[in-house]
Amino acid sequence: MMTTTKMLGRFALVLVFSAILPPPAGSQELTVAAASDLTFPLKEIGPLFERVNGVKITFIFGSTGNLAKQIEHGAPVDVFFAADVGFVDHLKRKGKTIPESQTLYAQGRIVLATAKQTGLALTELGDLLRPEVRRVAIANPSHAPYGRAAREALESVGLWERLRPKLVYGENIRHALQFVQTGNAEAGIVALSVADVPEVSYALIDQALHKPLSQMAAVVKRSPRPDLALAFIQFVNGPRGRPIMKRYGFLLPGDF
Repeated sequence: MMTTTKMLGRFALVLVFSAILPPPAGSQELTVAAASDLTFPLKEIGPLFERVNGVKITFIFGSTGNLAKQIEHGAPVDVFFAADVGFVDHLKRKGKTIPESQTLYAQGRIVLATAKQTGLALTELGDLLRPEVRRVAIANPSHAPYGRAAREALESVGLWERLRPKLVYGENIRHALQFVQTGNAEAGIVALSVADVPEVSYALIDQALHKPLSQMAAVVKRSPRPDLALAFIQFVNGPRGRPIMKRYGFLLPGDF
């Protein structure tokens, strides 16, 4: 894996040859597009970075696939935190990111979430077949990595086709969680990082049932402040960001 020193060196060359000038005084703002599973940790990490660097961060949270599509079509974003490596690689192939900035920052987990108001105790995927469970919420697998992982897990235990009539799809993982929080779905498969809310109980799902949810960030090539964007990626991966990410259940680089 490329060391931080080498990555910074190559990144500096990109800046020189691209003739990207540093942002003028008074324009220290950063727009961060991030997968919805990062809503809670980045809302803690962002203010820390703002105080240290005198910068204002605007977060745009959504499904990784939809955010990637917006960036590909020119959305004014400085840095992209994806819940899946594949979407970042796609943007690199399209020439939309600075390749040297690509950085793994976490690996996610999925959980079986149950609405507490139902009084149900669901601990394994097979429990979703119970007649009391009428609706099961997941993020849309077509553009949400956590939804795809949910589908893979259900397929691994032979339940996907049997449960399809019960499935309701959230636009992103936070939307899927809201179905469970409000009781509009008795259960769901969501990200561990968003599951610790008062209305929900949850049980971890075996990681072996789905492909790893390896998550990657990258600086968007059109950003007028790529140095600041890279600094934020490093901050999330550094001593201030890592404990927060870990607290929300993410596995961190070096641990996977």
